[in-house]
Amino acid sequence: MKLAIFDRDGVIDDNSVCYYVYRKEDFKFNPGVVHTLVHLTRQGYCIAVVSNQSGIAKGVYTLQDVNILHDWMTDELARQGAVIQRIYVCPHHPSVSNCLCRKPQPLLLEKAMSEMGAKPEETFFVGDSDTDIKAGAAAGIRTIKVEPNGDLYRQLREQGVIEDRGKRIEESLKSKV
Repeated sequence: MKLAIFDRDGVIDDNSVCYYVYRKEDFKFNPGVVHTLVHLTRQGYCIAVVSNQSGIAKGVYTLQDVNILHDWMTDELARQGAVIQRIYVCPHHPSVSNCLCRKPQPLLLEKAMSEMGAKPEETFFVGDSDTDIKAGAAAGIRTIKVEPNGDLYRQLREQGVIEDRGKRIEESLKSKV
């Protein structure tokens, strides 16, 4: 099973104006996100999201707030042909509570692979921070760093993850591993 995992804040949604994005009125898809996810869905990839949501531990918002936003987000994407199968959230922050699931720990990436039946060599992770890159490396999967809040499709195309001219994504992955 081919699996593409994405960080949420800064990769899928624009967090440049509002750091804690937990309400749909504050949520804005970054450029190229829908195109990327539709493309990957059509290529047979399962798609998951792994996100640190420290605002929960800090009492800024609740897990229910995040779940409501994620339901809305996945519905919006599904209407356009992009399917997110699973979303994994770490609700902790080291200033409030310790855990094993907060990136850069690889636990949620490993959980996504295990629950979705994907091998590390069939998986890639896209993130925008050093903690994302460390988590992907610790999980033993190809990890792609993108600029926060940028055009995701353009960045993945420029890095050879998405090919426009008929090459399949898995061919690109094999050549980069």
